[in-house]
Amino acid sequence: MRRVLLPQHISDQLAPSGAAIRDLRGLTMGSSWSVRLLESAMPGRAGSADLQQGLQQQLDLVVAQMSHWDDESDLGRYNRAEPGSWHSLPAAFCEVLGFAMHVSQASGGAYDPCAGALVNLWGFGPRHRYDEPGFLPPKDDTVALLLAQRQRRRLELDLPARRMRQPGGLQLDLSAVAKGYGVDRLARYLDSQGIHHYLVEVGGELRGAGSKPDGQPWWVLLEQVDGADNADNADNADNAQHPPEMLLALHGLSVATSGDYRRFFQDGTVRFSHTIDPRSGMPIANQLASVTVVHEQCMAADAWSTALTVLGLDAGMALAEEQGLAARFLQRDGDGYHETLSSHMLAMLDE
Repeated sequence: MRRVLLPQHISDQLAPSGAAIRDLRGLTMGSSWSVRLLESAMPGRAGSADLQQGLQQQLDLVVAQMSHWDDESDLGRYNRAEPGSWHSLPAAFCEVLGFAMHVSQASGGAYDPCAGALVNLWGFGPRHRYDEPGFLPPKDDTVALLLAQRQRRRLELDLPARRMRQPGGLQLDLSAVAKGYGVDRLARYLDSQGIHHYLVEVGGELRGAGSKPDGQPWWVLLEQVDGADNADNADNADNAQHPPEMLLALHGLSVATSGDYRRFFQDGTVRFSHTIDPRSGMPIANQLASVTVVHEQCMAADAWSTALTVLGLDAGMALAEEQGLAARFLQRDGDGYHETLSSHMLAMLDE
């Protein structure tokens, strides 16, 4: 049995009659992007080459400004800058960083874009990675030293003037929000071109608008955890701990999932997730396998899913309810998974 999630608000804009679906795709942020759109919703367009180029340019801008992996990005130059130096922010960078700091404050620091040094320390940054020969997890005293240093390296952000100060050694990392923002930029670009029926994806984060030619919305399955197959699957028919699949009508909505199964390493019997708790300096160990957030903005879904994952089920659910977030928590429970939905996610269930 598949459960269905429906948007609370339905657009009255119908898909053009006889429209065909066009697919465009490319590479970005160490991953891929794809766009499905209705072709006849493109009056006056010169062709797919121009549209392809325009979409790629939107994502190239995100990389040029916010990449944690490119030393020559605006973020990369800031991370290497001299102590006490001030830096002007491009508009997009300012928008993303401002929102990231909002989520950081609202989550009590469970998500923190200023935690790049911790991410690097645990081998999940661009260098000295966990999957390279000779990597060893950091010792407790090394983590404690870095946490103490962070207390002295506070970000000074002047949003009205679009500038920020490097206190010395502060490492920004916008990886938990940049892909979602990239999705939003693609959607904005399509809207600016008069295209209002589409499904956009960047590295697994999605946003949909309008409908398909048959009037159906863009249906997507919420991301399943490794091995958490549909309970109706023959191999899992007797395992009621695996929740059945959930189908989302991605109409005017975005969806993002944060999970500890995507990137991790093991040291002996200990499993270290790529999701770092900035408050403790340690990878999370709260038994949450994944958190999915559905939101109008993909940037918001991306950042909030990370914050809720770090907080864990109880504190994460409390924050989801406080912020009015539609969230799905999957927690490991023996050999299976236990699912918990926020009230806003429950309201979307078609029952």
